[in-house]
Amino acid sequence: MPQIPGVAEHPPEPPSEPPLVPDRRNPLLLLLLGFFALTVVFIVGSRWISKTHPVETARTEPTPQIDVPPPPPDPSAGLPHADDANPVIASLGQLAKPWSSVDFFIKSSINNDEIPATLVRLPGGSPAQASSYWAFSRKAPYGPCELEYVKDLDNLRDGYAYRAATHPMVGNPCSHTLYDPLKTASLPGNVWIRGAIAQGSDIRPPFGVEIKVRGKEILAVRSE
Repeated sequence: MPQIPGVAEHPPEPPSEPPLVPDRRNPLLLLLLGFFALTVVFIVGSRWISKTHPVETARTEPTPQIDVPPPPPDPSAGLPHADDANPVIASLGQLAKPWSSVDFFIKSSINNDEIPATLVRLPGGSPAQASSYWAFSRKAPYGPCELEYVKDLDNLRDGYAYRAATHPMVGNPCSHTLYDPLKTASLPGNVWIRGAIAQGSDIRPPFGVEIKVRGKEILAVRSE
């Protein structure tokens, strides 16, 4: 072939491009590589520690037992509760001596509330007669106080300042009124009721409870 002036017989090859080499100076790449390396080291190290040093299970201490004191006994739990089905509150043997007493509960004839009451054996008379006993409500006729049957004569003389005390009486600790079980008082309507006021400013004697005797049993029939 004829040679054309200015044209080389073998054209030069184009320069080759250098291979793509990652830039080792890239900070993001270095950070990722470092994080990956730390993760691998942490996983491997944790497995090695768990094999060589097994974790002991924490011992659970037993919960201490706290002794809760029982509630105080109900003072009315062992007392008789008189109602229509069972009005028995005592036996003749329980009140064999004069001035002996028995506490009980009876339902009010007004609102069916249970009222604390006391039965007293009066001196003289036959134990088979209802007139030998006096039962009264310990709820004060007027006011929130509760009456008490006072057998201690020194308490009557000192606590209630009643020097003439010769036998047990019923007292109102709030007003220091004393009621005499051996005396009766007249109420409006010509009604006589036991427990006349011997000292104090209360208006009337305690509310009475009707008593009956059946054989050797004493019954509380109804409250005033």
